[in-house]
Amino acid sequence: MIGGGLAGMLAAWALRGYAERIVVVERDRYPERPAFRSGVPQGRHAHLLLEAGHRALEELMPGAREELRAAGAVRVPMSGVRWLSAAGWLAKYESEIAFLSCTRPLLDHTVLRRVRGEPTVRWLENTDVVGLLGTPAEVTGVQVRARGDARAQVREVRAEMVVDASGRTSWLPSWLAQLGCPPAPEERVDAGVSYVSRLYHRAAGPDPGFDALYLQTRAPDVPRLGVVLPVEDGRWIASLGSMRGAQAEPGTAGFDRQLRLLRDPSLRELLVRAEPAGAVRGFWPGPGVRRHYERRAPGGLVVIGDAVCTFNPVYGQGITVAALGARALRAAAERHGSIGHRMADTARKGIAAATNTAWMLSSSEDVRFPATTGGPAGLPVRAQHRYLDRVIRRATVDPAVCNALHEVMSLVAAPTALMRPAVLRSVLRGGGSGRPASP
Repeated sequence: MIGGGLAGMLAAWALRGYAERIVVVERDRYPERPAFRSGVPQGRHAHLLLEAGHRALEELMPGAREELRAAGAVRVPMSGVRWLSAAGWLAKYESEIAFLSCTRPLLDHTVLRRVRGEPTVRWLENTDVVGLLGTPAEVTGVQVRARGDARAQVREVRAEMVVDASGRTSWLPSWLAQLGCPPAPEERVDAGVSYVSRLYHRAAGPDPGFDALYLQTRAPDVPRLGVVLPVEDGRWIASLGSMRGAQAEPGTAGFDRQLRLLRDPSLRELLVRAEPAGAVRGFWPGPGVRRHYERRAPGGLVVIGDAVCTFNPVYGQGITVAALGARALRAAAERHGSIGHRMADTARKGIAAATNTAWMLSSSEDVRFPATTGGPAGLPVRAQHRYLDRVIRRATVDPAVCNALHEVMSLVAAPTALMRPAVLRSVLRGGGSGRPASP
């Protein structure tokens, strides 16, 4: 296992019982308690496990949801989210769809504690993978050495299967090229997104009337967004995102200026009464990239999480798709009864299928912004945009349409749910118009 972040830990857990030994190679040293670490640079920013994600996590690790809640994670029903869409405030209704909100360190530590208890998992911490073993036809292991010491001895770790879970900075394309493998087909879209985030102690005083707040972008003229989520220890995490050309200046001054430039003052008004619980942190994730290893990869190789597909973080899909990928990995192991080339091939296809909806949603939304490079284009995308715009406008007044939209955005339903007869009738009857719900 290359990488012991969330995707790697879930993948290791998914393979238990089917591999005699699982070796996790992690470049960091894990903290004893939940803490931010350098190997997860996105960890200081808002994270949420969508409904589909915590269903997958619970299926893989029964009881994990309650462990997270006992540690302070907050369950937020979609009815508790005050959401300013591109068309206005979404309609209020009682929703069974929810997400779990906590800091990334708490999520990672909860999963790590469970995986640490699995006796077949071994750990190589403070260790870098520096290359692959094998041929263009198959991967047979990895080369490793102590982190930060170029003179350290390179060792070989042989394996029947290698899983790359090393995240968005994965060196896998380069390592495969060194083996003589042709590159996997890839898709790329870059909206130039950047983030600034800060933790706050929740303000005392009147209930704001919502559990979480999301001020969405509005293409092409509003390239900024803001989100506030409740996290453990009575805190909020506030993240402000922007597309290319609207990046925040560094530090507190840049954060405060981004707050003032949001299309609605509610987030700024919420935070003015709150006490900062940390410094402002920035994050520039780079482009969204999807590599199709299910189409071209040597035998014995599986790629999961951000190493196979990175998303624009504004849609909150990444850790949920990692959990869905781990579930697909487990299903492949169960189907074949053991690890090996056939199982790896099935897993690659399953992980690709688990990625499809999230990639389609995020990449097609990114191209709405004129400064975006790459991504899908043409008549099908324009038609998709026109219909989705009508759905979103209708979702400001029709709770049933809003619920269908939340199901799709939470990855519990395919986009075809927006074409259900009841949704379609409402959208067409309303002409996509209506008076938006009041905040």
